Amino acid sequence: MYRPASDQANLYENPNLFPGARLNPVDRWIKLAGLIEWDRLEEKYKAGFNKEKSGRPAKNLRMALGAHIIKERYHLSDLETVKMIKENPYLQFFIGMTEFTYKAPFGVSTMTWFRKRLEPVMTRGDIIALAQRLPK
Repeated sequence: MYRPASDQANLYENPNLFPGARLNPVDRWIKLAGLIEWDRLEEKYKAGFNKEKSGRPAKNLRMALGAHIIKERYHLSDLETVKMIKENPYLQFFIGMTEFTYKAPFGVSTMTWFRKRLEPVMTRGDIIALAQRLPK
């Protein structure tokens, strides 16, 4: 089962996201998040899920793809990717979270599921190309 995110996190439209963290709207991860056509990609992503309303809802595209962009950008293992996301509010924003948490948003094994779900949407080469678009 898949439930698309109703609204993607956008710091320009909603400066109240991440209360207390005061994210810098010109940070490179926030800029890259604004360049990616999340909604268009999500249409392809959700097509790969069962239409039944049973079972645990899947993580959204922005979380899945965002995690893999981070992984490729820094050449990280799955474990290190999850740790980096857990520690960094900019990375949490990039994957679509609306507030900072000290907990990992998903487990390490979920990265494998993300890869399988992303294959019909985007190749690893496409993900690497997006990761390289990150402003310096």
